[in-house]
Parts: sequence; C-alpha cells; structure tokens
Amino acid sequence: MKLTILASLLASVAAFAPASTGRVSSQVSETKGDLQDLAGKLNPVVKYFDPLELADSYMWGQDQAFTIGFLRQAEIKHGRVAMAAFVGYCVQSNFHFPWAQTLDGKPFPSIDLSPPEQWDAMPFGAKLQIILFIGFLEFYSELTPGPGSEAGLQHYTKGGQPGKFPTFDAIPHPVPFNLYDPFGFNKNMNDETKERRLRAEINNGRLAQLGIIAFLSEQTIPGSVPALGGIVSPYGGEVMAPFSADFAM
Repeated sequence: MKLTILASLLASVAAFAPASTGRVSSQVSETKGDLQDLAGKLNPVVKYFDPLELADSYMWGQDQAFTIGFLRQAEIKHGRVAMAAFVGYCVQSNFHFPWAQTLDGKPFPSIDLSPPEQWDAMPFGAKLQIILFIGFLEFYSELTPGPGSEAGLQHYTKGGQPGKFPTFDAIPHPVPFNLYDPFGFNKNMNDETKERRLRAEINNGRLAQLGIIAFLSEQTIPGSVPALGGIVSPYGGEVMAPFSADFAM
C-alpha cells in the first residue's frame, strides 16, 4: 500500500510540466570577485572566507561560474531549511495544532516530547507526505525552460539567479499561490531593498544553521553545547535517520 501511494504521487508530478509560451531568460554569472564583494557586505569583519578554496575547485570538471552558482544555491537553500527548522523546533516545543492529525482522530504528538521525538511519533503516512512535498519543491525548482517556455528559471549553474524559486503561473494545473510572496506584497519592492533583504536572508540562514545544529547536538550529546544545558532534553534516537522509528534496520 505504501509503495502504491508513493508511485501515484510521483506519477502526478507530470501534471506540473511547464506550458510553452515564448519568453527568453537572461543570464547573470557570478565570479570570485562578486563573491568577495558580497562577503564584505555580509560581514565587514570576516569578509571573504574560503579556507578550502571551494570557489576554485571547478566541481565536476565545470568552470568557475558553474561552481560558484552551485555553492551559492547550496548555501541559500541550506539557510532557508535551517531557518524553517529552527523556528519549527521552537514553536513545536511549546505548541501543537489542537485538531486531530489523522482521520481516525489521533492527535498531534504532545509537546511533552521533544521535536525529534514528535517526529518519531508521527504516522509513517504523515512523514511520507512531508518528504514527498519537499521532494516536489526540489524537483520543480530544478526545472529549466525549454525552447519557447515561460515556466522554470535559467539554472543557477548556467547563469541563473541562485536562490530564486520559479512561480507556478505557467503550469497547466491551477495553483492559487506561489511559494515566494504568495500575496504579492513585495512585487513593487525596489532593487536596493531586495538586495538588502537577500543579504539579510543569507546572514539569518547562517545563524539558523548554527542554531539548529546546536539544538540537535545538545540533544544527542548532552553537554556538547553548555549554553543549552537544561533547555533541550536528551534524545536517544537517530536524527539523521528519519524513518528509523518505522523500519527495523
């Protein structure tokens, strides 16, 4: 049954194939000099910091523009995930939805459990829905426009803007809201404000990555983050194995 559900959900992704119109995407490739300039704006004290020289690594035999686009996208994406995780950790430690989680009336896991324990206590089907939804967003974000297509964006390793998520406007299946700015509040924002907020997003994402890993480190290795001692409870599960509570290894 689980495999049947998984197959049907994956097959439904075809319904989100982009429609063809006729718009051409522009390309903007970043250089190492651009990274150094951005780093000075993000943190005037540390500035450019690349001890492993990743920007010069020419990943998979590609050029530097490809490598920088990949690294920029990776940092922005990890920062966004970490911000969602950090906020979610704080919220679900103190609150859960009052209605039933499942059709048979089972409630959401209690706040007496820590967030990793709450995840373990969730039904497998609920976990699967979350993972598949995230997988769809990842798949859709990687779509690049074909000839004459309006949907998708120029890929971030080929001159596209790192971190920019495509709209759902051109897909055949109607979607009422876009992932970014669903209510259109920022459509008239000037370029200077956009750049400032994008820099703030990167800095907040970096801080959130430190924050969520600190929570999980203290839970799995008590005493590893003294500042969180007594704030987060120990966790004996596997934070890197999200389905360990559902399947015996």
